[in-house]
Amino acid sequence: MKIYNGYKRLPRNYTLMTDEYEFTMANGYYQNGMQNQIAAFDVFFRKVPNNGGYAIMAGLDKVIEYIKDFSFGEQELSYLERKGYGKSFVEYLKNLKFSGDIYAIPDGTPVFPNEPIITVKAPIIEAQIIETAILSMVNGAMEHATGARRIVEATPDDVTIMEFGARRADGCEAAIDASIYGIMAGCDGTSNDIAADMLNMKGLGTQAHSWIESYDTEYDAFLAYAKAYPDNCLLLVDTIDTLRSGVPNAIRVAKEYLVPNGYRLKGIRIDSGDLAYLSKKARKMLDDAGLEDAGICLSNGLTAESIESLIIQGAEFSSLGVGDNISKPEGRMGCVYKEVALKKDGNWIPKIKLSNDVSKTINPDFKKLYRAYDKETGYAIADIMARRIENVSRDKIVIADPANILKHTTITNFKLEKLQKTIFKNGELVYDDPEILEKQKYCNEQMKKIYPEVKRTKMPHEYYVDGTEEYVEFKNVLIDETKKIAKNKI
Repeated sequence: MKIYNGYKRLPRNYTLMTDEYEFTMANGYYQNGMQNQIAAFDVFFRKVPNNGGYAIMAGLDKVIEYIKDFSFGEQELSYLERKGYGKSFVEYLKNLKFSGDIYAIPDGTPVFPNEPIITVKAPIIEAQIIETAILSMVNGAMEHATGARRIVEATPDDVTIMEFGARRADGCEAAIDASIYGIMAGCDGTSNDIAADMLNMKGLGTQAHSWIESYDTEYDAFLAYAKAYPDNCLLLVDTIDTLRSGVPNAIRVAKEYLVPNGYRLKGIRIDSGDLAYLSKKARKMLDDAGLEDAGICLSNGLTAESIESLIIQGAEFSSLGVGDNISKPEGRMGCVYKEVALKKDGNWIPKIKLSNDVSKTINPDFKKLYRAYDKETGYAIADIMARRIENVSRDKIVIADPANILKHTTITNFKLEKLQKTIFKNGELVYDDPEILEKQKYCNEQMKKIYPEVKRTKMPHEYYVDGTEEYVEFKNVLIDETKKIAKNKI
């Protein structure tokens, strides 16, 4: 079990954290003697939330802990017996551990629709039972990380971003995840003290409006806070009237108490109203009072779009407090877990799910996934899927849209990197999962390799997730063959 500064990453056994149909299928496989049948499943998503151009991979740390501890104890087995499953199947589960392979894109990597972010290769019962837990861990984590990274990309580098979203999250574990993955995606810190302690950081924060309301006057509240925290005095100025009361009282406390005692006002926070207008007026008032070094923190439901708007309007701020749109961002990841191949007589048999909706026809087979980088610019050109048995050229590749082979292009002068890393091999963890701040550094580096047009907040350029020409031709043949077989059996 990985420990975060004394805290377990997963607080309980999640082996039963699955949907009932996973067990009905698992039992069915067992009854039909298929427990040793090796299958491959891909985890992928079909659309980026909020009409964004990219998502951020996250949640692998939790998946690792879940798989390491995957086992059926007495409580889990007793439940399945009460459900009515046979003694033979329950006895089989009693000794079950994960024995397969898992390949995944590392946390912090920018990822795109319809590519395998995690691939599970394992005996089919094992692969089936772990589906729900993996999806729940990855979906939530990626929503937090992607929401946070959108904020980071919209914010100037010299502005501090504080994650404030714990109280908006769907439960305590979700709040911890929002803070941890927010920091992983680039936030500078969090107000959530348990998450801060887990990461061996200090929680960030000042006071709420209730502090001001608890004193006879706003001035009294500010003075009391300044006396308690003279070397870290940041005052919330919008409880009554930001420009007529809050900022003047903050200046008065600075001049009458902080400066005479050898301290400086760290800054003010504005949490309501027209943030652009108020911050510009407040900046002038602070500067005119000789408090040029006092910062301005803005909060109040900030989004990537509103931050960009604030910049365009010339808003003055040195830090941001962002909560809702990291802990509960709009949109959902919608990651799915689909079978793509079965192994029979030593060979992989590709499997495909067809749909009248082209976007829901999966990319079949046990695949390799590469990212191609332009050697001149260093930017990522495309992510490329290929069959495991395929030799991929390093000099020139024809890549095609898996949904439309007519949309193809030839790329040259590129460097290829495999995106998925081996996480588990034969049930053993072989991957050294980095610490969160290492992942933050990695995420920052990876995002620099993504074209700015892909990172745009509005109407981003669509990044290519293609297949080799050979792979797309193979997919089309498989679709035709599958349709013919189905038609002949009707």
